[in-house]
Amino acid sequence: MRNVAAGAWRIALAGVLAGLGAGAGAALPAAPLPLLPLPAAITPGQGAFRLAPGARIAVPAGDGGAAGAAALLLAKLRTDRALTLAVGDGAGPAAIRFVRDPAVAGAEAYRLRVAADGVEIRASGDSGLLYGVMTLAQLATRDAGSGAATLPALAIADAPRFAWRGVMLDTARHFLPLPAIRAVIDQMAALKLNTLHLHLSDDQGWRMEIKRYPKLTTIGAWRTPPAIGGAAETAAAAPVGGFYRQDELRALVAYAAARGVTIVPEIDLPGHAQALVAAYPERGVLGDRPPVSNAWGINPYLIDPDEQGLAFVEHVLDEVMAIFPSRMIHLGGDEAIKDQWQRAPKVQAQIKALGLASEDALQGWLIGRLAAYLSAHGRQLIGWDEILGAGIPASAAVMSWRGEAGAVAAAGRGHDVVLAPAPTLYLDSLQSARADEGPGRVPVMSLERVYGYDPVPAALDGAAAGHVLGAEMTAFSEYLVTPAALDHALFPRVAALAELSWSPKAARDWPGFLARLQPQRQRWRREGVAAADSAFLADIRLDQDRATALASGAAQLRITTQSGYGTLRYTLDGRAPGPKDRLYTAPIRVPLGRVVRAAAFGPDGAPLAPAQRFDTRAEALLTWDRGAFTACAPGALGLRVPLTSEARDGPIYALDLFEHCVIAPAAPLTVPRRLTVDVARLARNFALAHDEAGVQRPFAATAWGELIVRVKGCDGPIAATLALPDPATAPNRFTLKADLPAAGARADLCLRFTAPPTAYAYAVGTVALSAAAAQPVLSSATKS
Repeated sequence: MRNVAAGAWRIALAGVLAGLGAGAGAALPAAPLPLLPLPAAITPGQGAFRLAPGARIAVPAGDGGAAGAAALLLAKLRTDRALTLAVGDGAGPAAIRFVRDPAVAGAEAYRLRVAADGVEIRASGDSGLLYGVMTLAQLATRDAGSGAATLPALAIADAPRFAWRGVMLDTARHFLPLPAIRAVIDQMAALKLNTLHLHLSDDQGWRMEIKRYPKLTTIGAWRTPPAIGGAAETAAAAPVGGFYRQDELRALVAYAAARGVTIVPEIDLPGHAQALVAAYPERGVLGDRPPVSNAWGINPYLIDPDEQGLAFVEHVLDEVMAIFPSRMIHLGGDEAIKDQWQRAPKVQAQIKALGLASEDALQGWLIGRLAAYLSAHGRQLIGWDEILGAGIPASAAVMSWRGEAGAVAAAGRGHDVVLAPAPTLYLDSLQSARADEGPGRVPVMSLERVYGYDPVPAALDGAAAGHVLGAEMTAFSEYLVTPAALDHALFPRVAALAELSWSPKAARDWPGFLARLQPQRQRWRREGVAAADSAFLADIRLDQDRATALASGAAQLRITTQSGYGTLRYTLDGRAPGPKDRLYTAPIRVPLGRVVRAAAFGPDGAPLAPAQRFDTRAEALLTWDRGAFTACAPGALGLRVPLTSEARDGPIYALDLFEHCVIAPAAPLTVPRRLTVDVARLARNFALAHDEAGVQRPFAATAWGELIVRVKGCDGPIAATLALPDPATAPNRFTLKADLPAAGARADLCLRFTAPPTAYAYAVGTVALSAAAAQPVLSSATKS
């Protein structure tokens, strides 16, 4: 068996596929094998095998693992190809056979052989059989056809590069229904991901039933969304949340185990504990009972680290361990600001009695006690990289999220590490800067950027590098309200994670990955997965500023895709382009008034994503939205947020948490213009902790603050001051208008809000210019 390099195996397999004869079924086009992640070694064979409806799968008698793998194969082929197979015992002829082979080293390793007489999958472990089945299912679903499938003859020897190939689902910020979690597990299994990290508690909700402490869910599982002002909006909002019963979690653990996925639960402490303290205020340290938080970020509530607090946590862990058999239990340890411990005399006395130097050392002591408790029960503690600061037991593992420094330090001290660095592997990061991208964090983490990541930091080598268990993508859910939003965040980026954590590093091949991703995108569509197409959408942008285009009477447009994959074609008459329309090769010049549409097409002539539209009419070029704004200061526009914290759809706004300000660049102001600004009042539900000091607080000259419009940038002259309406009575979306004086051929418009940054945040939806009104309007506020 040889390890085929990325380019070589594509060439080799192209010859095999193109050479399939009539006796083996219809000839297949020369193309890379549609496998994700890429196997460790592929050896092309001669000929092919036709997998026909009713073909038999032979399962050895009494082999539950093989029976489970066969059942999953039946389900995949039925869904993805409408191909129905039969299952029988190990005796007699069969199209597909499972063989237990102790020579296949590693529980997740497998050998797959396709020959003219059928398919054989060999493995020593259940997971190996499962992964062999998933590779076979991909071979059988290389196109959008249905029924019989022609498989190329080949031999695959495969095993993972890393032991931990994980996805974290945050059920605390937004409760995730169990069917949605099971759907993610199904897709993890298909991509050979094996660890589901389930974030079960945080400031915003406690999600696991604890029978000894029922108020954790009767109180801690529910929060009231923040108000956004206005008569209708300030009415009492219904609580949101939910929790999982223990029997539901047991069933989920079994469901995942049958698919080779281990669920690692997380109970976050000593910080991120506001929901816990809301339920049991005696477990806090300052004596108050807060509500379950509805603010995203870092809240101050910590658990009391005294013996009663430790006993409480141990009782919780007893029930957690009874449900989750995973060796590792995640105990968080992140973002535990110590203000409450600093201000609690009893905690200060405890620090002194223990002979500790600081509150951070007290967290280290607490983590050490809990690590010992888990160890006594045959478990291992894993926590976010903050746990490393005060010293932790040698048995503890570290999940590095603040870049790679934590992983480097931990591995250097002999701790096992999992790489989950922000922002690269954070799925709440935006996938593109397009105006139609959903909510999330800036900067953009594109599919290519994720694919280019390697889980072994360059600073690690030798024995230290051997402590890298693998990688994990985290789906923190402040802005992932629905299962569809989760799908959009996960897919296809999680396919990149699968390849970088399973396949040999030397086989990494971005163009090949994109080609192999296309049949996987077809599978997702068949299976109802709402995968993002951000990497394949045609992005049509001005290749000049707006003022220049309007002055010249023509727009110069550049068309790209984020991934660079496919062939771009366009039309100038508003039609969706087809595979024979104009080929885009260089920026195009279009007379104003045309509607340009463009799309990328694959080698088969099918569009890779829906056609996109660019309007070159003057009124469109005089309108800016969140995709066209630029930052008032470096690091601004840090979020794209919905109108409300629980919004399942609707408008999205660009928001800088520290300065409510945007720039509409290159506005043509050769003549006076009427300015119309769509404004949204949002809940300022962001807990910034000590970073709150960095929030800009401009002086407000009216009761509720103003929108100040400057020309020629944020240091330019004031062109308009528009008073904001009373939040108690005005709707949360409204329009402000003013006339602007002429200010030259082009001028950046800076729009800054002066409202006090307390309960509300203000954001600009759109900015539009039109012909100036006959009578100047200094300011007005009307409902949009």
